[in-house]
Amino acid sequence: MSDTDFSHVDKKTGLPAMVDVGDKAVSLRVATASCRVVLGKEIMQRLSGGTDLMTKKGPVFQTAIIAGTMGAKKTSDLIPLCHPLGMDDCKITVDPQGDTAVIVRCTTKVTGKTGVEMEALTGVSVAALTIYDMCKGMSHDIRIQDLQLEEKKGGKRDFKR
Repeated sequence: MSDTDFSHVDKKTGLPAMVDVGDKAVSLRVATASCRVVLGKEIMQRLSGGTDLMTKKGPVFQTAIIAGTMGAKKTSDLIPLCHPLGMDDCKITVDPQGDTAVIVRCTTKVTGKTGVEMEALTGVSVAALTIYDMCKGMSHDIRIQDLQLEEKKGGKRDFKR
């Protein structure tokens, strides 16, 4: 495969370049990403009413939702060559999974010319990292696993894991 086969490489110069989406049609684009945060039984037992963890830093899941949303909105500042998007929606959920972990999901939506997969992946990553940061005082044996795109709709092709 030569450099000219890559979408983010200018075919004339061989240098990195954004993909030109100017001629693409505007359409509804939705993406969902997820990951698993293994906190362990000891931390999970601190769930308040089964809905949130309280630490000295405050409510963990509520803070993670806000941080993940902020992260999704900043994706183009973090990932080189990502297009800045005015997202229509960003929803993050944190759901307990058994007695040791939580599943974090981020669904992003935009009506535009390019997809929102990177925004969903960034949002879920920042939310998971926030959970880690807020719980590390209780244990450093926390693992973030299985970061993945679950589904995307719109654009050239749909995808569902």
